Amino acid sequence: MEEMLFRKNISRIIQNDKEGLRQIYEDYCPMIYSVVWEILHNREDAEDVTSEFFIRLWEIADTYHPGKGHRGWMLTIAHHMAIDCLRKKKREILTEDIEEPPYFGQASSEEQLCHKISLEQAMSGLNKEDRQIVNLKIMGELTFREIAAILKKPQGTVAWCYQRAIRKLREVQL
Repeated sequence: MEEMLFRKNISRIIQNDKEGLRQIYEDYCPMIYSVVWEILHNREDAEDVTSEFFIRLWEIADTYHPGKGHRGWMLTIAHHMAIDCLRKKKREILTEDIEEPPYFGQASSEEQLCHKISLEQAMSGLNKEDRQIVNLKIMGELTFREIAAILKKPQGTVAWCYQRAIRKLREVQL
């Protein structure tokens, strides 16, 4: 979704028009879920936080400031919500059940399923920080500057980690 359309939908939300939220949800739900899952590694928690994210978006739509990048703004909020959930879970339970990441859409052929499995295996070979950076860069379509701001890391470090992760993923593909 382009910035102009996003602003239009945020304005609709501010005017209590649910259609604005629906359009943002349809365009960004997979991206938000993916980022949240990468932090939580638990399907149920990721689904809950993703749902809560869109409720929060409805409540705080008037805090959006155009021109600063809506994807980065949304992913920062989702990132913080996932971290909060993780902290809450750690207080409640000392161990965490790690599940396989869900697949958006159904596998319509063996080829799609094999590709999904090989991608998951390749990503599981990366450390948590590199997985998160690759996820934000590819799924979130963020710049290194935006990722650095979200993760509170130097932009050069983020770019270096991304390049290192891509090299590792290419090695797995060969």
